[in-house]
Amino acid sequence: MLSPRSWLAIALAGTMVATGAVAAPAEATAAAPTPASEPVRHVDPLIGSANGGNTYPGAVLPFGMISWSPTNTAGDQTNAAGANGYSYATPRVRGFALTHVNGAGCHPGAAGDIPIMPYAGQVASSPTADTTDAIYASGFSHDKETAQPGRYTVTLDSGVQADLSVTARAGVGEFTFPKGSPGNLLFRVSNSLNGSEDAEIEIDSATRTVTGSVLTGAFCGRRANGGVNNRKSYYRLHFAATFDRAFSGTGTWVNGDLRPGGTTASGGEGYATGADRAGRGSGGYVTFDTASDADVRVKIGISYTSLDAAKQNLAHELTPRDDVASVAAKARRAWNERLRSIEVAGGSADQLTTFYTALYHSFLQPNITSDVAGTYLGSDGKVHRLARGQRVQYGNFSGWDQYRAHTQLLALLEPQVAGDYAQSLYNLAQQNGGVWDRWVHINGPTHVMTGDPSAPALAGFHALGVRNFDVRGAFDSLVKQATVPHPSGLSDKGCPGQCEGQRPNLAEYLRLGYAPQDTCHCWGGAAETLEDSAADFALADWAKRLGRNADHERLMPRASWWRNTFNPSAGAEGGYQQARKADGGWLWPFSATSDAGFAQGTSATYTWMVQHDVSGLAAAMGGKERAAQRLDAFFHRPDGSWATGGDGFRYDPTNEPGIHTPWLYNALGQPWKTQETVRAMASLVYKTGPGGLPGNDDLGTMSAWYVFAALGLYPQTPSRAEMLLSSPMFPKAWIKRDGRTTITVTAPQAGPDAIYVQDVRVNGRPHTRSWLPESVLNKGGDIRVNVGPTPNESWATAPADLPVDQPPAAAAPIPNLPEPCLPSGSHCLQRPQYDVDGVATTDARAQGNLDGKGWSFPAEQLPEPGTRTVSGADYLIPGTKGAAGNFHSLRGQRTYLTAGRYSALDLLVTAVNGDQQTDVTITYADGSTSVVPLKVTDWASTSPHFGEEPVITADTRYHVNGTADGRKVTIWHVSLPLEPAREAVSFTSSATPNIKVFAISGRT
Repeated sequence: MLSPRSWLAIALAGTMVATGAVAAPAEATAAAPTPASEPVRHVDPLIGSANGGNTYPGAVLPFGMISWSPTNTAGDQTNAAGANGYSYATPRVRGFALTHVNGAGCHPGAAGDIPIMPYAGQVASSPTADTTDAIYASGFSHDKETAQPGRYTVTLDSGVQADLSVTARAGVGEFTFPKGSPGNLLFRVSNSLNGSEDAEIEIDSATRTVTGSVLTGAFCGRRANGGVNNRKSYYRLHFAATFDRAFSGTGTWVNGDLRPGGTTASGGEGYATGADRAGRGSGGYVTFDTASDADVRVKIGISYTSLDAAKQNLAHELTPRDDVASVAAKARRAWNERLRSIEVAGGSADQLTTFYTALYHSFLQPNITSDVAGTYLGSDGKVHRLARGQRVQYGNFSGWDQYRAHTQLLALLEPQVAGDYAQSLYNLAQQNGGVWDRWVHINGPTHVMTGDPSAPALAGFHALGVRNFDVRGAFDSLVKQATVPHPSGLSDKGCPGQCEGQRPNLAEYLRLGYAPQDTCHCWGGAAETLEDSAADFALADWAKRLGRNADHERLMPRASWWRNTFNPSAGAEGGYQQARKADGGWLWPFSATSDAGFAQGTSATYTWMVQHDVSGLAAAMGGKERAAQRLDAFFHRPDGSWATGGDGFRYDPTNEPGIHTPWLYNALGQPWKTQETVRAMASLVYKTGPGGLPGNDDLGTMSAWYVFAALGLYPQTPSRAEMLLSSPMFPKAWIKRDGRTTITVTAPQAGPDAIYVQDVRVNGRPHTRSWLPESVLNKGGDIRVNVGPTPNESWATAPADLPVDQPPAAAAPIPNLPEPCLPSGSHCLQRPQYDVDGVATTDARAQGNLDGKGWSFPAEQLPEPGTRTVSGADYLIPGTKGAAGNFHSLRGQRTYLTAGRYSALDLLVTAVNGDQQTDVTITYADGSTSVVPLKVTDWASTSPHFGEEPVITADTRYHVNGTADGRKVTIWHVSLPLEPAREAVSFTSSATPNIKVFAISGRT
């Protein structure tokens, strides 16, 4: 006999769930904790519908194609109140649309196709002409709204009640109108969230049917950072609707033209917004006589391939006897069965609601795009059939988001779905010239975000035992894109936010070992380097599993290329990720709170995005202890309170680049801080109620984070199966891998204050490591975690118990330090990072700009580059021709010295835009510091104001406009005293970029 889960699997492949049984409890001993009864009771689909979570509350099955949910309006028909149609704070609806994407961040997001609006009244004008949604929309009260898995019900202020439920590809809606008033259903076929290129409708009174389609797409087509490139169509959604009663009237409209009695119409809206789109579009309506019968039932099927397929999906998934109640009951059983993939015992009512709603959101995607007959729309716009062994074709891959948490949860709980998902992405890549797109909407490559997320996603699937996809074909395809440049990688279409290349400017990336900010054809060079390092590690590790040793050896070194954009001199804290230019220079000015070189995040956040090489990152920061101190400052505000967003220098739990960082303490030997940080974030930013998500759910990613956090587990790296350990929130959890051995997590003392791990046993044996091996995840096991209210600072802190990194250790722990100083007489000539070209030549005066206003020193009047004696001290004079930097601005960064015992630092220095002063902090090898003042006179001053020695003068300045002003300018000599008994290693100052250092010499 088929299990209930097998019944659901067949339904998703094309057969309706006819019956379902409640699964037996995982354990049945009297003393053991018992699972929460009927998980559906703890799901609130309204969580995340406010506060930017961008979820939707409508009726949907796990991974369903159809999701019937409201489109709310704030008075603009070309927009929606919420990114994905619904906004809890704006309870006014203009229709109930058939497709949605959970938690996407663009506004409007995607889909929202075929909104159907019940309207009580006479249709006297074109609904498209109602551009402010003043007439053909209605308010509602949340008191008259009910959202539950698989069913959505609301009574509008107009008196109309809408009651909706769905199967995988079809839905049934029951609308009750006020008796005696005209009852109409408006099919706003062109009014998808992003607009449409074309739409059509046909009404057949004889058969009581409405059919049609919309040609649309344009995900993120309104974004300023490249979205205009996505104002294009890539799918047509077909629908077929049948009614249980005759129409008393029909009508259509095109733009502002109402056609009473009409039965056909066509026309799209375009993809603009506001006045450029208002008043355009088409649709139709059917009218019902409500004098004696005010109820209308409609059944509707959808398809991305054809109208016939939509009809077939409808006929296959809904029977003539089905109504909302019967379909909703089946949906409830289906949701219960999915949600029982993790059963938990204990916990408060709010914890259960937060947990099971997060699990619910995790099962909303990917979304079925194939028909019951196995046909689907490919990325080439053609209709294809499922690959051999594939049950379902899926769409909707928010790769940049999902690969960090959601795909691992999917592989853990639904390996069959994960395999079909992997095959789906591979199918779409094959149809897209071999290019794997990082954000696939339905079938369409939208190019949104950055990196190559399919590599870690599929490698993670494979590591977690997923095998039901063309493993070698997908691997070979991804490796080819990572090693052979593709023409799309040189395109700037859609840049910066939607660049078309899977591996932008790969040839240059391979040449330099990083993505250059100025020529990468990507969103941000530093972010792209980090993303590609993670992707290359995933492919290298996957290659080893497949026995592809040559690929492993070729790709594994690239996993360490994150080091090429780690600048130890950036910031005073000990180094940050920083964008670099193709000439090797760093992108200045730099701020840890800036997003220059990054994508939806700051350098402070992205610097930690090295999950596969945490020990290497810690070494680059100066060691594990120093890295942990920096994490402490990352998670806490200066007053000690937890950082929960809004500060670019600290942790942002609302977006993906840093969501793994609370777990990094495990690798740094301080796992108790992981435990307290994870629990703090889970309790502070995840809650019940509409505002219960910290930010965009991003196709279940933020929800998946919470599921892992509640279990006390989190993927160590996105592309492997090891899990980091923290403290579980429930006394017991049963993690059921479909068809595989259960993983149990027991924490008998779990509670709000019991947040610290005291000890762990795995399969009855003491476990001293802060992570679980792959074997437990793939073969099952029993994990017992004893927790308490105080930290155990000895558990899992020994070097042998820390998580293991896979890339080889670097020969030089701290990358990108300056070359050793050049000994010369009694000095050691330092090599600072030059960031400004402050010198120009007479024939190229536009090349220099020292002061930010276009003025520079004349090269002809400065010393020749190389070792030079200036006023009794030797210096290494930088190059003064070309566009390379030759002045070192004090931007608050850490200026490294070749470690040495110096009595003083001799500086050739000047100031621009007025006199400048700062304190310079000298750091010594033993960690101690000394502070000396630095005061520098403006370069154009006729005499020094602070006792400096004028050592290099020029009788004019060059300007970028080609002129010279004849004004005398000076480079001064200043000596900073050091403590020669200690070894100096660096100096820092406050951000005073108008102080420009030309050369530095350590006096021995």
